[in-house]
Amino acid sequence: MHEPAPAFGTMTSPGSRGGLLDVMRRRYLLSLIVRKEVQIRYRGSVLGWLWSYVKPLVQFAVFYFAIGVFLGQNRQVEYFPLYLLAGITVVTFFIEAFSNGTRSLVDNAALIKKIYLPREMFPVASMLIAIVNTLPQILVLIGIALLFGWAPSLLQVGAIILAIVIVGVLATGLSLLFGSINVTFRDAQSFVEIIAMCAVWASPVMYQWHMVANETPEWVFDIYRLNPLTAAVELFHYGIWFPLNPAGAEVMPALPLAAGIAAVTALVALIVGQIVFRRLEGRFAQDL
Repeated sequence: MHEPAPAFGTMTSPGSRGGLLDVMRRRYLLSLIVRKEVQIRYRGSVLGWLWSYVKPLVQFAVFYFAIGVFLGQNRQVEYFPLYLLAGITVVTFFIEAFSNGTRSLVDNAALIKKIYLPREMFPVASMLIAIVNTLPQILVLIGIALLFGWAPSLLQVGAIILAIVIVGVLATGLSLLFGSINVTFRDAQSFVEIIAMCAVWASPVMYQWHMVANETPEWVFDIYRLNPLTAAVELFHYGIWFPLNPAGAEVMPALPLAAGIAAVTALVALIVGQIVFRRLEGRFAQDL
């Protein structure tokens, strides 16, 4: 059943309704925003969408020769370019969704000051745009893996999907939190850039998890595993890299538990982000 519309003359406070639920009720408007931003990204480009496939292919070639062949990582980690590209895909998705989501309110200041619509729509749209931009990279990654005999189980396909969901929810929650703060204190944007810079090294992208386990005390490794990005990257490795049966590959200890904790952490970030967003929303028009 639809909620009854407020009676004529009844004043309602903008943002006092359903928050993220309002965004879901306005899915058509959300799709228009996503479509517009995606079209702007490739406006005036001759190759258009092809650039989304060219970039990961070039990345793979660079990783294969520069790091895999010249620096010898192919001898230490089998299918290292795929391992590296899989991790970078997850982290790039997070960084793009988080960074753009944090700026989304400021970037759409003119629209926010003119009309009312659920302001959560802008961070959510940034996350969906990041998914659209990441999808070609995932397809290229899977295509290359197929050439090497990739044949995942249903569990491994599920791990890929779970990793994307965890990162998407986490990035949206953090975007709501930092994006609302960024409206008043633009320092939040610089803080987000520091987080994005550390994200690549705080998860097993350029290296394998056992290097952390071997070189640090056990309690440090336990904290390391609590990082939601660590679990998401390892889930993606489990779905993309492990089906190739690389020599010496080991699943990170208690990966299902780490994935569960990551999912709960992402959900908590979403709830906290929504609460802070709603409390600060009343100042948006003034501060923008």
